[in-house]
Amino acid sequence: MSPIEVVLIVLVVLAVAAAVPAIWVASRRRALQTRFGPEYDRVLSEQQTRSAAERELRERERRHAELTLTPLSADSRSRYQAAWEEIQVRFVDSPAEAVGAADELVTRLIAERGYPTGEYNDQLAHLSVEHARTLTHYRDAHEIHLRNERGEASTEQLRQAVVHYRELFADLLGEDPVRQQTSDEPRPDTPQDVSSR
Repeated sequence: MSPIEVVLIVLVVLAVAAAVPAIWVASRRRALQTRFGPEYDRVLSEQQTRSAAERELRERERRHAELTLTPLSADSRSRYQAAWEEIQVRFVDSPAEAVGAADELVTRLIAERGYPTGEYNDQLAHLSVEHARTLTHYRDAHEIHLRNERGEASTEQLRQAVVHYRELFADLLGEDPVRQQTSDEPRPDTPQDVSSR
């Protein structure tokens, strides 16, 4: 084997050795981006570096793996659907109370599924692993709920809060919380219907 061939082989081996870690890092990054969706970008904007953000997300996955999550029974799912329909009906006469009830119902559902409900930021971190796509809705709803508690939320903001809560609620429930009605059944007002009045 000539010295040129040896040098070429060594260069190819070095190039492959350098490419493998880069491919591995890119693969892990894509997996995190796919799993966390918009939450990946949010954490990235909050951290100093991409590697710090990715460490945070991997830590969330680790803590999430320690949870014992349970699916809802059919009876439990039906109770939650009925409770959600009641919140939508209540919104017509008392939007502020309906938003408080929606927050409580979502928190109960989160707890029943097996997620911790203590510290709000920890709750978001745990939910982000499987429900990242609806987490922005939850953040927005929670912020409006806090404004509502201070008496600073408009009726339109309260309507938006219920819509946002419904997104996470449906995601946790595994289906739309409002059962489909036949055309001859009366349909209760929803927050969407109220806004058009």
